[in-house]
Amino acid sequence: MLNNTYKKSYFFVTLTTVTRHNNTYTTLMRKIYFLFLLSVSISLSSSAQLVYKDVAGIFYSRCTSCHHTNGGAPFAMMSYSETAPYAATIQSDLNSGKMPPWPPDTNYTRFLHERIITQTEKSAILSWIGSGAQMGDTTQAPIPPVYTVYHLKGTPDLILKVPAFASNATSQDAYNCFALPTGLIQDRYLRAFEIVPNNPAILHHTVVNADTTGAVTSDLSGGCFAEPGQFGIGGFAPGTPPTVFSGKAPLKIGMRIKAGSKIIMQQHYPLGSAGQIDSTEIRLYFYPVGTTGIRPIYVNTFLQNWLMNIPANNVVTYTAKYPTNSTTLPAAISIYASSPHAHKVNRSMLVYAYKANPVDTIPLIRIPNWDFDWQGMYTHKHMVKVPAGYKLGSKHVYDNTTNNPNNPSNPPVAVSAGTSTSNEMLFDAFQWLVYQAGDDTIDIETLLSTDSLLNSTPELPFFSSTITSYVYPNPINESTTLIVTNELAKNCTLKIFDIYGKEVPMEITRTADAFLIRRGKTASGTYFYELKSAKFSGSGKIIFTPQ
Repeated sequence: MLNNTYKKSYFFVTLTTVTRHNNTYTTLMRKIYFLFLLSVSISLSSSAQLVYKDVAGIFYSRCTSCHHTNGGAPFAMMSYSETAPYAATIQSDLNSGKMPPWPPDTNYTRFLHERIITQTEKSAILSWIGSGAQMGDTTQAPIPPVYTVYHLKGTPDLILKVPAFASNATSQDAYNCFALPTGLIQDRYLRAFEIVPNNPAILHHTVVNADTTGAVTSDLSGGCFAEPGQFGIGGFAPGTPPTVFSGKAPLKIGMRIKAGSKIIMQQHYPLGSAGQIDSTEIRLYFYPVGTTGIRPIYVNTFLQNWLMNIPANNVVTYTAKYPTNSTTLPAAISIYASSPHAHKVNRSMLVYAYKANPVDTIPLIRIPNWDFDWQGMYTHKHMVKVPAGYKLGSKHVYDNTTNNPNNPSNPPVAVSAGTSTSNEMLFDAFQWLVYQAGDDTIDIETLLSTDSLLNSTPELPFFSSTITSYVYPNPINESTTLIVTNELAKNCTLKIFDIYGKEVPMEITRTADAFLIRRGKTASGTYFYELKSAKFSGSGKIIFTPQ
């Protein structure tokens, strides 16, 4: 139905037509009337059709941390010209759930840096693609983020670099371990580190361990499957943010690196990368010498099972527990991050803490659809307390049938436990601390969002101090939806102001990630909105068309 403005124009045209007796003039006015209605129809249709500016903010927030030049993804999505040619691929990956790649089940536990997309955002992108991925006026699109090689501020205390190395992944994936001396003459506490691939297109992942003996040597055979070293530090995969441990109250933590240690970097180069050169570096930031009050954080693979035998054409479940005997944890611990690991026959995994009497289960991480290409150390938003008297437990399901799309063998062959990618593993690690009262109430996300080592620029949207949002449709006739695109905006409020700064009352309905705005009798013109939560804020512009 036409709005009041268009009704008045209709009556004007028909009145002119009936008061004229010249047939030519009448016919002319009827043509004008038809063209007028056609233009109105086109205008109304186009105002409800998404164009690139309406979805660009979603791509920036949800996709471009990987999909930028040298970001590790197969194509960039920083502009309309880069994104539109891959519309069909984006549509397919969204519908299948392949992208954004976030394996943990968010209904089980929540983590920092989640690469997820809301249903509202997904629907908007699919609507844009479904209507032809229209360009529109790209000058109205949000300003794209700026990505730099390094994400952490300041100068690292130590930079170690893999010597320029030509990938030896000729007939299969290659795993090479580089032993890099630290040159440390005294023990230091690691506060943060950043792994920067020199050639991200060929680096599948990096695993970093510390050799406290200083005796480990490099293994560049391509078959260094078991990472040497006395304890783990962390790792890298495409999309992985730098690792930063909170350096201030109420959580001042770090990892002790002994004098004379070596850093061992296991580099995984995939089949097909042979001959290409890589020289990945790790940039380490230490607490100043003499810093006191640092709580040590540890990395241990508590849950392991090396007795697995998975016959061909079978689905088998294997478990692990810690402690492995009849005892339980002698003291409470705080789980800072969880990192379950398996190979390509694995299908799903569930990791938890539990107590037999009385029965109790504490969720840690669930991955319903394991993908070997997307794995990491997942940092909990709040540390999880595992009390004394509990055990850690894990259950992995291995699908060695043709129903498993990731099965590397067709037809399937028997698989046993081992370190090669042709073997299988149940190898679940944790970053943890000795529990102190209140650990499980500390908001790690908020602590890190204001950390001095982190950039506040958009290359790390999960650390942004600004609430990001967009409005669709905009301009608006009767109603619109304001969509919030980052997690820090939960529980935020919305206010709308006119150009003079006066708040304008409006009917606003809040949903999980959006506000539905009905303008009512609000006059046409330009308005501004403000989003606020306890610690963050954001703003934007809304235009109301004449009614």
